[in-house]
Amino acid sequence: MTTSTSTSTSTAPTVVIVPGLRDHVADHWQTLLAERLDTVRTVPPLEQDKLSLAARVAALDDVVTDIEGPVVLVAHSAGVAITVHWAQQSTRPIQGALLATPPDLEEPLPAGYPTPGELEQGGWDPVPRGRLPFPSVVAASTNDPMARFRRVAGMAESWGSKLVDLGAVGHLNPAAGYGYWPYAEELLRDLIESTVVPGLANADAR
Repeated sequence: MTTSTSTSTSTAPTVVIVPGLRDHVADHWQTLLAERLDTVRTVPPLEQDKLSLAARVAALDDVVTDIEGPVVLVAHSAGVAITVHWAQQSTRPIQGALLATPPDLEEPLPAGYPTPGELEQGGWDPVPRGRLPFPSVVAASTNDPMARFRRVAGMAESWGSKLVDLGAVGHLNPAAGYGYWPYAEELLRDLIESTVVPGLANADAR
């Protein structure tokens, strides 16, 4: 089904969904968004080494490398950390990225999530603070149990990202009531319309 996020068939980017550590969740907004898009790929779940950042980055790289033409990334939670780490290593041009509710992996996470020791062993810490080589939007929650808003705002500034205040939406996951999240389509459409296709113009244009 064609949605409002589509552009012309010759220039429409492939949207790559980058899930967090819980991978594919049927009622997650990323899963539901993917079902509404024409040209989309989702980074597949790992069968082993699920806490290995290197394995997660490699899985994202495999998907992106297999795509011809422009790519827009849509990451959530730990998927944002995966995307930022991947961006430090890859030279593959990216049209833009929507980075939703990044966790603060440098501080202890709530019960039920990996411990600081497990994250350090998996290579997640520290989170890169270098400017991203593509336009990006960080969508942040004011009551996210995974990160304080001020910390996320600091990440967005370091990455050169536009910061969007979503209000009190928790961690923007099914436990917080999301679920279908129509604002994702609006943010994605605006990102696509406001960015240029790498190779046709300056990839650093904002």
